[in-house]
Amino acid sequence: MTRAARPLLWPLVPAYRLGLVLREFQLRAGLKPVRRLRWPVVSVGSLSAGGAGKTPLTIALAKALTARGVRVDVLSRGYGRRSSALPLLVEPNGTAEDFGDEPMVIAREAEVPVYVAAERYEAGMVAEAVGEQGSKGFGVHLLDDGFQHRQLARDVDILLLSSRDLADHLLPAGNLREALHAAERADVFAIPEDEPEVAEWVKSRGWEKTVWRLKRQMDVPQVDGPVVAFCGIARPEQFFEGLEHAGLRLAARMAFADHHRYTVGDLERLAAAAHKAGAAAVVTTEKDRARLGALAESFPASVSLKTIPLRVEIEDEGAAVDWLLKRIRTPKAVS
Repeated sequence: MTRAARPLLWPLVPAYRLGLVLREFQLRAGLKPVRRLRWPVVSVGSLSAGGAGKTPLTIALAKALTARGVRVDVLSRGYGRRSSALPLLVEPNGTAEDFGDEPMVIAREAEVPVYVAAERYEAGMVAEAVGEQGSKGFGVHLLDDGFQHRQLARDVDILLLSSRDLADHLLPAGNLREALHAAERADVFAIPEDEPEVAEWVKSRGWEKTVWRLKRQMDVPQVDGPVVAFCGIARPEQFFEGLEHAGLRLAARMAFADHHRYTVGDLERLAAAAHKAGAAAVVTTEKDRARLGALAESFPASVSLKTIPLRVEIEDEGAAVDWLLKRIRTPKAVS
């Protein structure tokens, strides 16, 4: 195990663990009822609190299923949006304040309906009501970041797992929302293609699970000269390292808190850093660009703002989708 990200918070870990035990008891005792939608639900989630690649995988699955003629929608919590009172259909040209940054990226990239609600069962009910009015009266829900959202029954649980997770610790000292043994609930392990030790770990547990290997790729443009990079995501170092690996020369890097809401002052700092470094461009992630909204127009004309998409490819995607479609025709029992 590695050193905890926040070692000073170790004393709080037992209280967090006790909360997990209590929640598990409530679920098993039926004190927290599990509700089922009429359409199959495929959950994409992780054990870690962020940076696992759930959004790109959700987009990849939405596109792959749509290409097979399947009606797909995505159910999301819409973390960070101003109002969470009612289920909402995400408007691709809307704002992150209204819908959340991740739902905005999914809606724009996957081009499928995305519904946000604190209770994703309610979002699913709205999606099904809308679907029944269309020419295709049946579909599949993709549950974004749903591994811990267990009060909505799912037919397939896809868990993103990395070597970083295997060496991590529970919140709040580490980044794990659940202990590693919770991975047993998964039907599919989605692991980085260059981390075979994760597949070996799964095998060593005696779990006969399906394993998908993922290739993560950043679409990084060529830029002549230095750049200033910034982001407000869970694991900013992954973004910065990916840019450098792609050949960009980072004159400065700025990491904000995950889901950070940008201000004019933030942009002034970024522009000043770019001017000081003689940067040819300022680069950021799709999620950060969604949160910038209209503020993106505030960058000086001399500084080009570039958005770097993160893509996920599933190894042997055709076989993976075949397996998934077969599986959702035989739904799991509520547990």
